[in-house]
Amino acid sequence: MGKKVICVENVSKIYRLGEFGTGTLSTDVNRWWVTKVLGKEDPYLKIGQVNNRSTKGDSDVVYSLKNVSFDVEQGEVLGIIGKNGAGKSTLLKILSQITSPTTGRVRMKGRVASLLEVGTGFHPELTGRENIFLNGSILGMRKHEITRKLDEIIEFSGVERYIDTPVKRYSSGMYVRLAFAVAAHLESEILIVDEVLAVGDAEFQKKCLSRMKDVSTNEGRTVLFVSHNHFAVKQLCDNAILIKNGKIESYGAVENIVNLYNQRSSISKIWKRSEASNSDIFINTVSVSLQGQQPNHKLNVVVQIIVKKAIANKGFLAFYISSFDSAPIMEAIPNYTFLDFNFSNVAINVESIIELNGIIPGSYYLGIWMGIGHHIQLDWLKEVVSFEVKENPVSERMAPYPSHSGHIVPFSSVISVVHSSI
Repeated sequence: MGKKVICVENVSKIYRLGEFGTGTLSTDVNRWWVTKVLGKEDPYLKIGQVNNRSTKGDSDVVYSLKNVSFDVEQGEVLGIIGKNGAGKSTLLKILSQITSPTTGRVRMKGRVASLLEVGTGFHPELTGRENIFLNGSILGMRKHEITRKLDEIIEFSGVERYIDTPVKRYSSGMYVRLAFAVAAHLESEILIVDEVLAVGDAEFQKKCLSRMKDVSTNEGRTVLFVSHNHFAVKQLCDNAILIKNGKIESYGAVENIVNLYNQRSSISKIWKRSEASNSDIFINTVSVSLQGQQPNHKLNVVVQIIVKKAIANKGFLAFYISSFDSAPIMEAIPNYTFLDFNFSNVAINVESIIELNGIIPGSYYLGIWMGIGHHIQLDWLKEVVSFEVKENPVSERMAPYPSHSGHIVPFSSVISVVHSSI
């Protein structure tokens, strides 16, 4: 067993919604005396509710994190994944000592370099070179240590031409390049990186991931990495933590945790037409379950429709995919026999796996097409549910154009259902 450099023990972080303070000066002073001087529990702290941003709660106290515990060993690269608002950034801010936990404690051995937001720790009026020294000093580095690494930092950042220009004139991508270069090259024992790498281009992301792998493997530094790019997490990290509603839902090998998250990322929605809909429509209700499958670049679609009125002929359902600007992308007809629409108000179940090898990264809509005979349209639901295909910046991506063999050249991607329009 390796040396533990991070120990998180029953950490909770509580935020109060709305007004701050207890309402009166006397009770505020009493709270300060009890908590800060006597070291006792806050007597005015209400019982908080779990961090679920999708529901309205009864309490004005919310747990951003609740009873989080884990250990990280020296040289380990730990991935932290979860939905937006799950508590990932709050955890990193506590580890970076930007904020303190409400309860519990964190023990860390060594200096910490953190990259949490674009421009954190930079002064906009100072040049890039001056900000390197400023950032290094904040991290506890001496001037001669920073000077020794200066040329290496500037070269890695790729902003050498603008290094003596005030950073307020930098683009967000240039900010990230310089900030990461500083954090990754200064001699800290722990490197904490949030989602900021998403701002950079694919080439720089690949360069950063390679650098983080190098400092972990060759220099024995510990890395905590938060990202929604699960291919990057799987390539870089040894283990991963899945956070849901402020709690650790699962911890273990990165492959297992990422697969668990993808299984949980499916959606199930019900779409209904209004009572005043046109009498010519056929589909009355649609229940959709949508889930991405990786690394096979497939979309698993399960649909149940309720037909409003009977049809004499047998028909079929087809799925089609369009871009967010309504441009048609592809159509997929499930491999099954024709369906019997002879009965009205009867549920019909269809399951299909759609190959997405030829689709470039982006946001898309899934629609449903209902027809009979040779593509005779009966009903058409344009934008039933939306999903997103994310590019993997680690592997080389080939353009999705036909190859010499006549087949679509595949590329690495991750499919995630992001929201529903039904």
